[in-house]
Amino acid sequence: MADQEMIEEVEIHDLTKILSSPERDFLIRNNGEQVKLDSLKGKKVALYFSASWCGPCKRFTPTLVEAYNELTSKGDFEIVFVSADEDEESFTSYFSKMPWLAIPYSDSEVRESLDSVFEVNGIPFLVFIDDTGEVVMNEGVELIKEYGAEAYPFTVDSLNAIRVEEEEAKKNQSLNSLLVSKSSDLVISSDGKKIPVSSLQGKMIGLYFSDSSYGRCVKYTKELVKVYKEIQKENGSEFEMITIPLDDEEDSFKEDLKSLPWLALPFKDKRAGKLVKYFELSSLPTLVIIGPDGNTLQQDVADIVGEHGSQAYPFTAERFEHLEELKRKKLESQTLEEVLVSEGGLDFVIGKEGVKVPISDLVGKTILLYFSAHWCPPCRAFLPKLTEVYNQIKEKDAEFELIFVSSDRDQASFDDYFATMPWLALPFGDERKEGLSRLFKVQGIPTLVALGKTGRTVSTEVREMVMSHGAKAYPFDEEKRKEIEKELDDLVKGLPVKVKVESHEHELVLAKRKNFCCDECDGPGEVWSYYCDDCDFDLHPKCALKEEEKVAEEEGKEEEEKDGAGGPKEGWVCDGEVCQRAA
Repeated sequence: MADQEMIEEVEIHDLTKILSSPERDFLIRNNGEQVKLDSLKGKKVALYFSASWCGPCKRFTPTLVEAYNELTSKGDFEIVFVSADEDEESFTSYFSKMPWLAIPYSDSEVRESLDSVFEVNGIPFLVFIDDTGEVVMNEGVELIKEYGAEAYPFTVDSLNAIRVEEEEAKKNQSLNSLLVSKSSDLVISSDGKKIPVSSLQGKMIGLYFSDSSYGRCVKYTKELVKVYKEIQKENGSEFEMITIPLDDEEDSFKEDLKSLPWLALPFKDKRAGKLVKYFELSSLPTLVIIGPDGNTLQQDVADIVGEHGSQAYPFTAERFEHLEELKRKKLESQTLEEVLVSEGGLDFVIGKEGVKVPISDLVGKTILLYFSAHWCPPCRAFLPKLTEVYNQIKEKDAEFELIFVSSDRDQASFDDYFATMPWLALPFGDERKEGLSRLFKVQGIPTLVALGKTGRTVSTEVREMVMSHGAKAYPFDEEKRKEIEKELDDLVKGLPVKVKVESHEHELVLAKRKNFCCDECDGPGEVWSYYCDDCDFDLHPKCALKEEEKVAEEEGKEEEEKDGAGGPKEGWVCDGEVCQRAA
């Protein structure tokens, strides 16, 4: 969580005054019971600004309810709901899910006044006030999301104490510091049995972050079950896994848990959120490996396990180096059949009308694999350019083909999108798609991968070459790339190292850039750019020089106006109304 905003000036409020009105000296519960405002004296109070029409509010309220219920036994903490609902019926329905107090909906004047007093610019908003009336924290939503009731009494000091504990835990990481909290030291098995974390000491542990409703996790879990069973068969009980569920629906979590041969944290367990933060989770699925000593062995092996299966065990750097060496050797002798024929025997792609084309018919050709989907706007924008380049290459080389590898969500979308393409495709939902994505480390779409005539991988960055150089980049290998780069290097010989243009405040420097978008014409560029490092500003050399000419012309006019009928500026030649740099 980002650093909490500390209150620069001490704010003191008399809650009995700011929460009351001349006609009312009480708050209400969701059963209609009236509670005198005097009952808040000596208590820590949180004002919860929320509304039923607000999606983030509705998602956050159950988390706040959980924290509140844990703290009610202390007897010195209360929450007051300040509604932003648009009608009383919505207020009543929403408030019925809350175990705390509220400003009556009818008292709109007080509710609006509180919005102003606490500068509420968005909801959900949660402000903590101590027993003296001092505002001690006004970013309570993030605090509760991250720490729940453990952040009590919700002051800057309590937050700092938690952070100190976290830093100490990182320095002295153990299985207990990761999986044991004040509220629980248990995990659960697929049949619901409670397993103490202490029974896992000394084992290698895989922490599997997953959401059983997310398509990628569903597919990956099935493969991971096979890998887990193979590791267990070979290594016995030395290795264990624990799912860290990030599900929103309990039913889907329970259904998924039944199929797992390993352990899990309970649904909506607060330890899951802490682990997400601790390991700085950025994607799903993620598989963290904890060594027998409790230290992190690998931050994420999901891709490696997906590619190598149980061979990745015991997940050491030496093992991964060995696997990479085997992969390099395999790639050196890679054939098209090894890439495109599945273990299950799928040995064809399809053309129009679903006609099957054997992979054997494509052997000896240069192949492009086009990872794309109809739902992806950049893919649709790239398709016309790719179609143009495809047709140009096919006219010159019949031994060239392209295969669409779809990430479409349904058959209808695939059919509609494929109908606009003149090339071949893997069938929709083909099992080979996942393996190809892993093999070529496809992180986003559109992606183009080139396979040479022998089946070896030529390049995984073909999209950039197509955008910048079109059919001229064929056959997309390193030799062709170097040839294009040399041509571009020759083109910039003699160009000024620095230029000044009207469209940018800073001087631009001629620089080598891998790929860029020209900020003048919005066209793609590669290798050479006039660049401003401070602003990440690029211009094609032709665009930059065109602009520089304009600047030079303006400078010439200014100089002429300044000098009257005097001669041109040194280094310039004036011809009529145009002044140019001297050759």
